[in-house]
Amino acid sequence: MTGKPLKMLVSGDVEGHFRTLYKRVETIQKKNGNFDLLLCVGDFFGTDMSAWSRYKSGALKVPISTLILGPTKSELGIYYSGEEGEELCEGVTYLGRQGKFTGSSGLQIAYLSGLEDSSTKGDDCKFSATDARALTAPVVNDPGFKGIDILITSQWPKDVEKYGSAPKRDRAKYPPSACIAEVARVLKPRYHFAGLEGIFYERQPYRNHQVLLEPARHVTRFVALANAGNKDKIKYLYAFNIVPLSKMDAAELVKQPEDVTECPYTPSSVLASKQEEEGQQFFYDMKAGPPTRGRKRGQHGERGGGGGRGRHEGRNGNGENRHRDFHEKKPRRDAQPAGPCWFCLGSPEVEKHLVVSVSDKAYLALAKGGLVPDHVLILPVHHHQSLVSSPEDVVQQIDKYKSCLRKMFRSQGKGIVFFERNFRTQHLQIQAVPIPQDSIVDIKDTFMSCAESENIELAEIPKHSDLKQIVPDGAPYFYAELPTGEKCLHRISKHFPLQFGREAVCEPPILNMPERVDWRNCKLEQDEEKELAAKFKANFRPFDFNFA
Repeated sequence: MTGKPLKMLVSGDVEGHFRTLYKRVETIQKKNGNFDLLLCVGDFFGTDMSAWSRYKSGALKVPISTLILGPTKSELGIYYSGEEGEELCEGVTYLGRQGKFTGSSGLQIAYLSGLEDSSTKGDDCKFSATDARALTAPVVNDPGFKGIDILITSQWPKDVEKYGSAPKRDRAKYPPSACIAEVARVLKPRYHFAGLEGIFYERQPYRNHQVLLEPARHVTRFVALANAGNKDKIKYLYAFNIVPLSKMDAAELVKQPEDVTECPYTPSSVLASKQEEEGQQFFYDMKAGPPTRGRKRGQHGERGGGGGRGRHEGRNGNGENRHRDFHEKKPRRDAQPAGPCWFCLGSPEVEKHLVVSVSDKAYLALAKGGLVPDHVLILPVHHHQSLVSSPEDVVQQIDKYKSCLRKMFRSQGKGIVFFERNFRTQHLQIQAVPIPQDSIVDIKDTFMSCAESENIELAEIPKHSDLKQIVPDGAPYFYAELPTGEKCLHRISKHFPLQFGREAVCEPPILNMPERVDWRNCKLEQDEEKELAAKFKANFRPFDFNFA
């Protein structure tokens, strides 16, 4: 069943002509009703700051929720003093360097700011292959990935006009980007918008599948827009309706228009990544050192407050959520592994004897070097980087496993702690550690105290909040769900102790086994692991939803 369509507007380079843009938007909305969202590609700001100051002060109001890209010129960086994902004025949000925005409607928008320059690092006006790879890495080998709704970039993709009509221009102002072409090929957006060239160009839609060789997929429509208020009155504002891909009828989604062409992009190695220097992971941190020492607490079990309230601020922008703390400044480094993944269930590297339950989207496995005999991991069957980047059907099945584990351990008089570290990992791993019933009352204070000792800001977030609405796809984080119902989050920016979750659970008020923080002290022979796996399977089967 097809969902409700969203009314969208997209603008080319605004270049500081805010009054021109928003007056045009107001005229359109008076005639056609309110639109849900305005996306702006190219440069939003110009050299004249006077008009912007009136919007900043509130003297002029933005009539529609607006999402913008970063600058392509260094002199425009002065307008981007806030954090990525933060409102620059009421109604205007800077998305960030690269990432993916998911609205409350389910609409998915990927974005990549600036101009391609692989030799430049740290320049907010440029992006490198590393930035582009952060968008493609989580999905490039995922057979279940269908695509996204919208991709917005400032620069054009290389070869976009191949097989299609030629754009009406003498020559390109900026060289087209091979990285953006590969991002578009992998992400398969239904719409791709770009700016900078000062012209309007609507390419014929192109296929995202090979005819007769692959199942039919949706098509992509590439649209380039001119500058706002240009003297030649070239089209700079594009209006369209879209039902989020996740809510589209499958047959309707893959309909092929009469003028469809082949995909103009060919697979490229431009975003190929080297294997992570920090080393792979396999049910434990293979190269993680021993736990951090030299705590700032006096007594080992001393408790402190620690951590503050997390910010979960959204604005209802006519149907779409907008968030503060939207994106981490650093691009993701935990890209798709070059070799076989240690956790994808189809990989020959997986130690199958540790697997204790399998469903179609997720599975359970005993943790190698587990803290206790029934310490398990919840993992997606296919390659997904984190809980935030996982599709909804995967998340739902992970939640089913959590529910089953809670019921099993409750029957044994135990609680359970779930935690995930999306930092220096290749594949989503949710640690599930049972704890004694009488230690549940101390669990929150213990986590907060450990965080304080490590100078980590561990914030409590609302119990019924959705992690995807708080953390942007691609941002590193540590996340824990406690048996008391609290959810705790730390957004990783620089240093983070890799064994923090184990360290907290091993504290005296909880498991009281500090000697087991390092997994190396917990290794077992394979026969012992098989015996533990068989025992867990037998205990878990009455609670396993796969046998309900």
